Amino acid sequence: MADYTRERQIAELAVQRACLLTDKVYYSRVKGTVTKGDNSPVTIADFGAQALVIGAVHKAFPEDFIVGEEDAKVLRAEKDKRDSVWDLVKSAIEESRDLSDSIGVIEDTEEMLALIDRGSHEGGSVGRIWALDPIDGTKGFLRGDQYAVCLALMVDGKVQAGALGCPNLPVDPAIPDGEKGIMLSVERGKGATIRPLSSPSSPGTPLRMRSISSLSRASFCEGVESGHSSHSQQAAIATALGITNPSVKMDSQAKYATIARGVADIYLRLPVSADYEEKIWDHAVGSLIVEEAGGVVSDIHGNPLNFAVGRTLKENKGIVAATANIHKEVVNAVQNELTGSLL
Repeated sequence: MADYTRERQIAELAVQRACLLTDKVYYSRVKGTVTKGDNSPVTIADFGAQALVIGAVHKAFPEDFIVGEEDAKVLRAEKDKRDSVWDLVKSAIEESRDLSDSIGVIEDTEEMLALIDRGSHEGGSVGRIWALDPIDGTKGFLRGDQYAVCLALMVDGKVQAGALGCPNLPVDPAIPDGEKGIMLSVERGKGATIRPLSSPSSPGTPLRMRSISSLSRASFCEGVESGHSSHSQQAAIATALGITNPSVKMDSQAKYATIARGVADIYLRLPVSADYEEKIWDHAVGSLIVEEAGGVVSDIHGNPLNFAVGRTLKENKGIVAATANIHKEVVNAVQNELTGSLL
């Protein structure tokens, strides 16, 4: 088995630095929001976090490719937003100078813009490719809810390592109003860990999904946005499985973190249109974390997620993630509910 210890460490450091930037914008009144061509929002924090993470990856592994969600076109055209992003990037680097030997610095705005645009790779089945979502769950970020900074390394189309920062999830789920911010990291075959974002030197605690003896005791984790997944169909599936616990609704790959740490047991993302394709950056690191924590992640047909076919999971439809011993039963319930619709 190949060793990706360094890649995992660099991913953690890159996400740690990016979370400094996103947290600052999260608590500010001005988020510099623009609307992309697909009508989804993007903020100055998205751009800044992408620059920081790609800069870290490029310093440590200069030959690697990156599939990122954003590009710098808007920043090149709008000086005020470009300057705002640069101020955030400089501040985050200054606050994390102790990381600079490992993940470098960004010298000026031109380097920042060039780094953002390095995320244009088309993905594929050959070579070392990083999948990055600088802010997964931008709508949650804007409304003051959950979001995540997500980074995963894929080697020849298979996810091998990565890190997931969730700045607004509680460190202790039993104390929801307590300290916020967790870092999860993972390496295939070597497990996943969790630690507070505030403790970067901590080795972390191994993650294990909770054991479910009866499906009726399970709980769902699902997205807030009904445009991303069908809430009504998910409710019908819960009823069919005898699940009565209320669902846990949140944005981003924080849902993968939530089931991996045992706060919920099942994550469903059911297709809302026949032609929608999931983006690889929305699932790469989270799916590996769940698998290493004792779960199974598939599409609605029970097929493994295929990260080797480009920037989207075009060969898959929807997402079903659950503890290993209940996954097949959940997939069967999903198929029964969706028969004749988007299957």
